[in-house]
Amino acid sequence: MEQNVQLNSVGQQLLDKISGREATIGVVGLGYVGLPLAVEKAKAGYKVIGFDVQQKRADMVNDGVNYIGDVVDEELKEITQNKQLIATTDYSLIQEVDAVAICVPTPLDTYQQPDTSYVESSGREIAKYMHKGMLIVLESTTYPGTTEEVLKPILEESGLKCGEDFFLAYSPERVDPGNKHFNTKNTPKVVGGITPACTVIASELYKSVLEGDVHQVSSPAVAEMEKILENTFRHINIALANEMAVLCNKMGIDVWEVIDAAATKPYGFMPFYPGPGLGGHCIPIDPFYLTWKAREYNYHTRLIELAGEINNAMPEFVVNKLMFALNKEGLALRGSKIAVLGVAYKKDIDDVRESPVLPIVEMLRNEGADLMICDPHVTSFRSCGTVIETVPLTKEVLEAADLVLITTDHTAFDYELISQSNKVVFDTRNALKNFVKPEKYVKL
Repeated sequence: MEQNVQLNSVGQQLLDKISGREATIGVVGLGYVGLPLAVEKAKAGYKVIGFDVQQKRADMVNDGVNYIGDVVDEELKEITQNKQLIATTDYSLIQEVDAVAICVPTPLDTYQQPDTSYVESSGREIAKYMHKGMLIVLESTTYPGTTEEVLKPILEESGLKCGEDFFLAYSPERVDPGNKHFNTKNTPKVVGGITPACTVIASELYKSVLEGDVHQVSSPAVAEMEKILENTFRHINIALANEMAVLCNKMGIDVWEVIDAAATKPYGFMPFYPGPGLGGHCIPIDPFYLTWKAREYNYHTRLIELAGEINNAMPEFVVNKLMFALNKEGLALRGSKIAVLGVAYKKDIDDVRESPVLPIVEMLRNEGADLMICDPHVTSFRSCGTVIETVPLTKEVLEAADLVLITTDHTAFDYELISQSNKVVFDTRNALKNFVKPEKYVKL
């Protein structure tokens, strides 16, 4: 929905700055979303200031030390050495930027309700120092209405008027950690502004930075809702795959073979795969922004909530099946040595946020299992207030284990070695699909 909009003088001056690469860009939040975005904007020729509440992060960025998998080490070093990108905890530098992207967490609170406190606090810091002719874009995933109902009033406390003195839009992040084909630069962007002028200016900034298409929508609420739809789609389809896995287990049918067979249909089917549960900051959380917002309209999102129940039950299903596998060997879970392969929520990344492995580890520890946890990307993690160190996957670890549990199918794992194990191997990811199966092989 490209728009032909007549900009006022403030908007035109900002657009000219963007077009001439003369604008200074701010990025608030230097995590999995913010740092890759800051790097791409710096690579596009803009001077970029990254803001974060953690001094350690700011120092690492300024030293050219990378801590995000989707950022290329050499690129970060180059743009920080030439001061194209600097990082700070001093929000007064907001007064030096012409456009700023907000990329802060939007978690759920203990009542499974959206926590927009990070967005609100970022908005207040920006409002203190913002000036006429600024663009603010919210990228954090949130419920429909956040940009207009929460962020806009905070920013207008500065005395500036949205759509005239400053410009506000929502453009959801689309980060898929570990994806080898799509990244911040080449993934299409959706942009919805408070006014048409807001949409146009934000779109032009993204077009100048990214290779992916920029798709304009009529409002921030549409853009906010489409991001929720993206992740709810995956949430529900993964739940279907998980429910099929549970049923196939009861019927003695290989669910992986069923899915592979269904995937041969060239239309009307998209394969989703089961696993030990959902992980990451998006899919387990985002759909519940919508269930919360739906209550305002006296609507109960039954399908979304049922999918959540199914996905949340998978860690317990894994532990129960593991206990049954041990029982067949005449072993109790208490005192058994379990080699847990993988802590990250998906392959080849170091992100353990909402990882389904965490509740599995907690249940196994509570039942008295002796765990050896291996993950080439995660050196340590926290479980029930305790920091647990991971160990390398070796032949000795496999020989010491009573059961090997594959929870994350990292490429770095030696599957040839695992396939030669004479112990029970419980594969929740179909990681040994292309290997000779061990004699005592159990699949999800």
